[in-house]
Amino acid sequence: MYLGAAPGVGKTYAMLGEAHRRRSRGTDVVVGLVETHGRAATITQIGDLEVVPRRVVSHRDVELTELDVEAVLARDPQVVLVDELAHTNAPGSRHRKRWQDVQDLLAAGIDVVTTVNVQHLESLTADVEAITGVRQRETVPDQVVRDADQIQLVDLSPQALRRRLAHGNVYRAEQIDASLSSYFRTGNLTALRELALLWLADRVDDALTRYRADHAISGTWPARERIVVAVTGGPEGETLLRRGARIAQRAAGSELVAVHVLATDGLPSAPPAAIAASRELVESLGGTFHTVVGEDVASAIVDFAQGVNATMIVVGVSRHSRWREALLGSSSAEIARLAGTIDVHLVTHEKARAGRLLRGRWSALSRPRRTAGWALAFVVPAVLTGIFWLLRDVVSLSTELMLFLAGSVAVALVGGLWPAVAAAVVSFLCLNWFFTPPTGFLTVQDPENLLALLVFVLVAAAVASVVDLAARRTAQAYRARAEASTLAALSRSVLSGEDTAQAIVTRLAETFGLSRVELETRAGERGPWRTVASTGRVEGDVRLPEGDGVFAEGDRTPAEGDGRTGARSAVGHLDDAERTELRVDDSHRLSLWGRALPASDRQVLEAFAAQAGLVLEYRRLREQAAQAAVLEEADATRTALLAAVSHDLRTPLASIRTAVDGLASPDVHLDAEDTDALTRTIQDSTGRLEKLIDNLLDLSRLQTGSVRPVLRAASVDEIVPLAIEPYGPGVVRLDVPDDLPLVRTDPGLLERAVANLTSNAVRHSPPGEPVRITASAGPREIELRIVDTGRGLSDESKIRMFEPFQRLGDTTGEGLGLGLAVADGLARAVGASITPEDTPGGGLTMVVTVPREAREDDDVSTDGTGRHRGVGTGTADGGTRDTSSTSETGEVRG
Repeated sequence: MYLGAAPGVGKTYAMLGEAHRRRSRGTDVVVGLVETHGRAATITQIGDLEVVPRRVVSHRDVELTELDVEAVLARDPQVVLVDELAHTNAPGSRHRKRWQDVQDLLAAGIDVVTTVNVQHLESLTADVEAITGVRQRETVPDQVVRDADQIQLVDLSPQALRRRLAHGNVYRAEQIDASLSSYFRTGNLTALRELALLWLADRVDDALTRYRADHAISGTWPARERIVVAVTGGPEGETLLRRGARIAQRAAGSELVAVHVLATDGLPSAPPAAIAASRELVESLGGTFHTVVGEDVASAIVDFAQGVNATMIVVGVSRHSRWREALLGSSSAEIARLAGTIDVHLVTHEKARAGRLLRGRWSALSRPRRTAGWALAFVVPAVLTGIFWLLRDVVSLSTELMLFLAGSVAVALVGGLWPAVAAAVVSFLCLNWFFTPPTGFLTVQDPENLLALLVFVLVAAAVASVVDLAARRTAQAYRARAEASTLAALSRSVLSGEDTAQAIVTRLAETFGLSRVELETRAGERGPWRTVASTGRVEGDVRLPEGDGVFAEGDRTPAEGDGRTGARSAVGHLDDAERTELRVDDSHRLSLWGRALPASDRQVLEAFAAQAGLVLEYRRLREQAAQAAVLEEADATRTALLAAVSHDLRTPLASIRTAVDGLASPDVHLDAEDTDALTRTIQDSTGRLEKLIDNLLDLSRLQTGSVRPVLRAASVDEIVPLAIEPYGPGVVRLDVPDDLPLVRTDPGLLERAVANLTSNAVRHSPPGEPVRITASAGPREIELRIVDTGRGLSDESKIRMFEPFQRLGDTTGEGLGLGLAVADGLARAVGASITPEDTPGGGLTMVVTVPREAREDDDVSTDGTGRHRGVGTGTADGGTRDTSSTSETGEVRG
């Protein structure tokens, strides 16, 4: 594939040169299609290459030539040249796009050499339009170009291309001035050239990545600048990301990548809201955000950087205090040690060296357990000392050490790390004073006993640390599982389309034991807050929102500052309770009353707030979609009605006006034959106009629900003949037995439905082929079959055939496409149904199923002919009417 930045850079010329080189090596090469645009050098370059004749296509009285795919497949060369890959084929071609023709050739095992300009790449059309002001109508998917085995850039400087254009080597003389002053301006060509170079650089980078992976190359090849920023979720994240973005901007084509490391246990190491904010910032800066899992943060970051072939890692100065960094080290120093050939950029920030407490260190165990642990830290050693003092002549020192160690472990299980350490120290002192010679002194005579005591303290501290860590991890795991379960349930309710605003506040109150939760919204930045959903009921002198949930003035003061305020007049007895406000976005907030929430709970609340934002956005989009659907349907109806007024109704009116003018004109002398012809024109056009208006009125009545059928017993062999009165025996052939059971219907409405179906069948039947109408009785219904032998309809068209304004291939220009919609609506109104079926041998059969009259009916009697007549029959709305019938338009008469 030869890729160019603009027309005229020499892609086609280079492609033809490649064809000559391949043919000289013995390759079977043919020219499938080459667009020379009248350029003499290109025509000469074709030379003696074999050219496959093009396929000629006629379109709108113009003959167009296209690639003849069938001819190329029949010729079956090794290589074929196909110019202008993004070209749109003429109507009637094998495919709509030329790149689809190329895929057929590739599937047949034929290699293809082709050309394309960068402005035709689908992903760059918006950029090209912004640069040149020209919207590219012909595009090719980027993936088609990426799949090429080789991409060759045909490059030419803007100045050289403008000289080539000025010399007449690209366009005809009359087009040169306009082209130089518009599309081929130097700035446009420079920008297009940069787009082509950058796009191709990305493809080369992909190829380099695949090559390094295939050859297991782990070292960094600095082919382009790729900056990796390590994000912890801390307050320094924004500073690091913006510094990394500035570094990336110094070199064109640089890439910004942010990475966050999760612990292997899956527990969150940073607030979800902070990570979400970092992701949003990275994407706004033009970079990408990635999350990786690793046991060691430094190693995970370096491994990721090497995997993406990064040239620099940006990390922040440690927030830990100096003493802790001296004891435990820092991730930034470890990254610098492991980075190898990758540069490490260390960024200082406001929180550097500020130190921080270990979050969650005291939160794993409850306060009663910690209190009990501290008590046991002194009671257990004292009790063991008393027991062993009484048994000092029986129990050896080694046994005493083991039991004191077991006591320290028991304290760790109850109270955690620090009570266990205290128990170990107290146990050491007791062992040393009471049981280690010389007793009564804090000295040890035997070095072996001293070693045993020291090992005892170390083991006790280590075991206590492990037990405490396990307890904290267990508590965190339980909490994480509960949080994940709650958020998953909320996500499922969002995806299922429920109105989950109430679900959010309910789950918040249940999960955190809150007395009241409100989800509020406001219009604008200073508008009053109104409640969308709330839970909990407040007792006492309280005014809760009524109606739409808008608080009256003075009910509540909007929270400002740090988000915590009292809400005295609005919450009654909750005025002494803790109130927490959490902003979802500028227009929504969550207000919570109850206990004070720790920082760990606030992290989950932020996740809930994010879910609340999704719920509100989902509901807003759903409402907008519903409104758009209504507007779209109304717009379609309005457009169709305008078309009807402008064309379908205007045509018969014009015919009537012409005929009337001819009859009324004093300057025109008409004989009897001409007068009859004009009179027939008026009659036909009036009938056609009347039919169109009737259909419009019927449709409007059906849509507004104003059609109220009067159901009674009726005979099919009386209804159908009335529906086909306008047609002669050669047009409609009727086969309805006169001994069919009676049906329960509104005769006028059913007659109108059958008439519309018959009219549709007559219009689509071949000349000389009559429409057949048959009837047969079933156990509960009568089936009318209106059969035509026309072209029939596809299954897809059958689905849409009863929608208003559907012509479905009717090119007669008669009607609005309302006949079937009206027929279906009338049939449904009388309890019947219409089902389209294929006619054996071709055509369409409309099956009308009408329910039979009940065999025993107290309200039905018979006349002298044996046929039923309706007396006091029920109506569709459950009431009763006097003996009546309906007109053809559905209006009640009688």
